[in-house]
Amino acid sequence: MGTDQTTVVVTGLGATTPLGGDVGSTWEALLAGRSGARRLPDDWPADLPVCIAAPAAVDPATLLDRVQSRRLDRCEQFAIVAAREAWADAGQPDADPFRLGVAVSSGIGGIASTIAAYDTLNAKGWQRMSPYTVPMLMPNGSAGWISIELGARAGVHTTVSACASGAESIAYAIEMIRSGRADIVVAGGTEAAIMPLNIAAFAAMRALSTRNDEPQRASRPFDKGRDGFVLGEGAAVLVLESAEHAARRGARVHAVAAGYGYTSDAHHIAQPDPDGGGLVRVMQNALADARLSASQVVHVNAHATSTPAGDIVEAQAIAAALGEASGGAVVTSTKSMTGHLLGGAGALESVAAILALREKVAPPTINLDDPDDEAGIDIATEPRPLQQRGGAPMAALNNSFGFGGSNVALAFAAA
Repeated sequence: MGTDQTTVVVTGLGATTPLGGDVGSTWEALLAGRSGARRLPDDWPADLPVCIAAPAAVDPATLLDRVQSRRLDRCEQFAIVAAREAWADAGQPDADPFRLGVAVSSGIGGIASTIAAYDTLNAKGWQRMSPYTVPMLMPNGSAGWISIELGARAGVHTTVSACASGAESIAYAIEMIRSGRADIVVAGGTEAAIMPLNIAAFAAMRALSTRNDEPQRASRPFDKGRDGFVLGEGAAVLVLESAEHAARRGARVHAVAAGYGYTSDAHHIAQPDPDGGGLVRVMQNALADARLSASQVVHVNAHATSTPAGDIVEAQAIAAALGEASGGAVVTSTKSMTGHLLGGAGALESVAAILALREKVAPPTINLDDPDDEAGIDIATEPRPLQQRGGAPMAALNNSFGFGGSNVALAFAAA
């Protein structure tokens, strides 16, 4: 790219998570090392091998108009709540509708609405189905509703790449602004998949932790005792803006959305390539796109889900991608506290990476009692100060990897 590449900045943050109903409460819980995982109180998990998850701290339906809530799947409710917070945080900019875009993703979409509609069809007939069934179950429903609420007419997009979906939507938004299609893009990810079908399906893959008696200690990235992830739910949304547009309206800037990288493993539908080459390249691609050096990276929010195979491949890839500079980068897996938000994970972890840069402190990775000897990286187990090295701005990477071999890395720089 030429030297005139448009600078993209983050001017708004929103989230609703297993740790809190907004960004502030979520960040406070992350720094405190609190887990959002718990044993599910319902009867349905009793016959399943896994009965723990990380549900949202605040029911999104309680924050929305009752009529609107009935027309939205739970994942869409989360997305609307997070988008409203992000938009308010950005100062509710008076944006040209034709220069305002949306890129909000979900890995699964409205799965609860799909199941409920199927049950209604079988039990009561098609006449009793909601006319909103299709908008509730389609993966791009969240993006559509947000675009309608904000009047965004520059484009409404949903990138579906499993657990990389939220991060890919942010990367797509960066490119929308760089290409000149938009001045502002509302971007993020959402998921609401804590239900019998999904827990059973992930359990059948042996992907979930079975520490049913210790839910808050079940997600343990990089620990020798890790045995799978904890399913979480929620959403996170960013407002991205060209630096010129943000400056023109006097917006507060949280961080620079400096760049992104994509690669694909072409190895296995659900397992990472054990050589980690795609993960190394995706981080290097993000740094190159962002025009950042490895020595500027002081923090990495790792994808690390707490699975036996994935965590170590990523850890070794971080060390390889950053080279000698990896010793100065503090690594965190916030999934140790939030669980895995699937399509919402990359967006939530982007919020965490941005706040780490802004506040100059990395949140901890909890439950790391016995670190895996093969990791070879500096993993924070308590809040760690982040310090600039040299005269260049501090930078952070956020990694997101999805089933299907999708790898996305986002690079953020201090404002």
